[in-house]
Amino acid sequence: MRFQTQLVPATLIRRYKRFLADCRLDDGREITAHIANPGSMLGLAAEGQRIWLEPNDDPKKKLKWAWRLVDHGAGHFTGVDTAAANRVLKEALMAGEVSGLDGYASVKPEQKYGENSRIDFLLTDPGKPDTYVEVKSVTLSRQPGLAEFPDSVTARGTKHLAELAQVAQKGHRAVMLYLIQRTDATRVTLASDIDPKYATAFTQARTEGVEAMALACRLTPEAITLAEPLPFIDPQ
Repeated sequence: MRFQTQLVPATLIRRYKRFLADCRLDDGREITAHIANPGSMLGLAAEGQRIWLEPNDDPKKKLKWAWRLVDHGAGHFTGVDTAAANRVLKEALMAGEVSGLDGYASVKPEQKYGENSRIDFLLTDPGKPDTYVEVKSVTLSRQPGLAEFPDSVTARGTKHLAELAQVAQKGHRAVMLYLIQRTDATRVTLASDIDPKYATAFTQARTEGVEAMALACRLTPEAITLAEPLPFIDPQ
């Protein structure tokens, strides 16, 4: 997934009201950017953080800037746009580039299922069980190389796990896919201390047949693309 416009480097002044960030461009201008991320962004929103913004000239948008990347230096980045995870995975699924989720005749995003929910992707093919894929963007890291999910309590995520378990019980294939949007991660696990209920729901879902997958991303100021699978460490 290539960014629609060239990203611009900036320095974070502050994040507030979850979806807003005051930033300073390299030319000294101070602007407000939108953040497409409802989570805590733990460890990513410190004052003075080097970041990358995407400008736009869309008259329908109030803000002309969007925060896309955190720059950790040494060529490492974290993608903070949670919606980007679905766009990146959609491109890869449509191209048949996701090992274990390839070979399906149809890839349908945002299909209704469960209790007033929509599955991120429904994969179907004659002779195969329907495959339900729920995607979570992973950005938290509190230990070198270890990515964690979630970065805040997620009742919605817990609900999704229960609905995936119901899908698996009906004989379908259910996949919880964690897309790690940081280039310094080599493995992934759950942040059980942040949301114990989510961790419990995850363990229960696994016993009922829900699969867990973790995929890395390549991130640059030009594009976000899918990379190799990462080992998933089950919570203790």
